[in-house]
Amino acid sequence: MKLSGYQLFWLIFTMAFGMTALFTVSLPIAVAKQDAWLSTVLAALISLFTTFVAVRLSLLYPGQTFIEYSQVILGRWLGKIMLLSYLATWVSLTGIILREYADFVYLALFDSTPLWIVILVMLGASVYVTCSGGLRGIGRCGEIIGPISVVGCLLIIIFSVNDWDWLRLLPVYANTGLLPIAKGSLLPASFLGESFIVVMLIAFMPKPRRAQISALLGVAAASAAVLAMTLIVVMTFGPNIPARLIYPLYSAVTYISVMEFIQNIDVLAVLLWIVAIFIKLSLYLFVTSYGSAQFFGIKRWKNTIWFIVPMVFVISLLPRNFDIEMIYTKFWLAVIYPISLVGIPLLLWMVGSLRKRTLSH
Repeated sequence: MKLSGYQLFWLIFTMAFGMTALFTVSLPIAVAKQDAWLSTVLAALISLFTTFVAVRLSLLYPGQTFIEYSQVILGRWLGKIMLLSYLATWVSLTGIILREYADFVYLALFDSTPLWIVILVMLGASVYVTCSGGLRGIGRCGEIIGPISVVGCLLIIIFSVNDWDWLRLLPVYANTGLLPIAKGSLLPASFLGESFIVVMLIAFMPKPRRAQISALLGVAAASAAVLAMTLIVVMTFGPNIPARLIYPLYSAVTYISVMEFIQNIDVLAVLLWIVAIFIKLSLYLFVTSYGSAQFFGIKRWKNTIWFIVPMVFVISLLPRNFDIEMIYTKFWLAVIYPISLVGIPLLLWMVGSLRKRTLSH
């Protein structure tokens, strides 16, 4: 399996843009009001830093995945203990992504279809592309879906121009301040920071040095797209209404009407988000399966898929309500994001760099 820098760019862009734009716009607006776009800018800077750290860490051991070089840096037993937490996180996160997709599609399109069928269709598609093509197949899907997502984003921008009111962005900073803007940046930064997944992908690149520019450009492009979507939501509804909406960007798209001729483009937008989530879900399924095979010493990594898929399916069907959602969001922002996506990679990079320098002398 090989992955080019071009494919890595589109994979990072697609997985970072789709769910971030759909699920994280509401909270920054609720906290930072009309300055939510500043929160998005700050989130972009944070995620670029975390992506840079993840790439530099992987380039210390370009021929190895995160599962392998973590045990080199920390030692076998300490490395395995840490990796268990990552594997558990990836499995649970795959199930949560699947459920978030299903809830959205159920609300937007198929409110009469049983939720488990909606989940099973997407899971089946992800399993198929992962088993049949592996990372190469997912990368080729990204090459097709990524540009389509860009076109869809541009169409949303163009068709929504008539609904913009620039005055809804004023005043800038004066009514909020640094703390609300910083607080509002955490959720989009954590979603964009899932580009950390590159630690499992760079090992498959024939020219790993291209990973840095590809990954950083992918995050930057996704951040710019999310920034545009945040501005559209605020300029369309103002700073108060979106804070009470579950999917404010989807609501803004349904609001689009050009000369009473171009309407109901929300169906197109939903399809774009579905394929973006498909890429993200497939990537997590591959990373979890391949990583589990390396961790447990299983020669055929595809065999692990049949153990992981049932767990993911069960997690996606667990009962959910608003209180559970809030508990998970707080745990994600307070524990998983700062420790797993920022703290541990930064520590591993520092320790790995020191070990490399010591060995070279």
